[in-house]
Amino acid sequence: MDWQGQKLAEQIMQVMLLVFAVVSFGAGYVLGSFQMMMLVYAGGVTLIALITIPNWPFFNRHPLKWLDPSEAEKHPKPQLRFSLLDVHISHRVPANDILNFKKEMEMFTS
Repeated sequence: MDWQGQKLAEQIMQVMLLVFAVVSFGAGYVLGSFQMMMLVYAGGVTLIALITIPNWPFFNRHPLKWLDPSEAEKHPKPQLRFSLLDVHISHRVPANDILNFKKEMEMFTS
């Protein structure tokens, strides 16, 4: 199911649930039966599920075009770059803690 198909399924579900809620309430009110109201609504929910849950062809009118793996290898992912200064700015770490951390890291790497 493509993105537009998901949107269509959601819209169909919402509209039909509202319609069946009104119809079932009306049937229950006219017949004076709470049980009949629940049965009509349950039937509507079942029908809606049969319409919206399976991946019907009309939900696949706009298929997504994926990149071939060979083409994807030609375009490497962007690398994240950050420094200790970025950590300081974003997390409000005191400057002397950053300097101490940097000294400790130098001890381990040398």
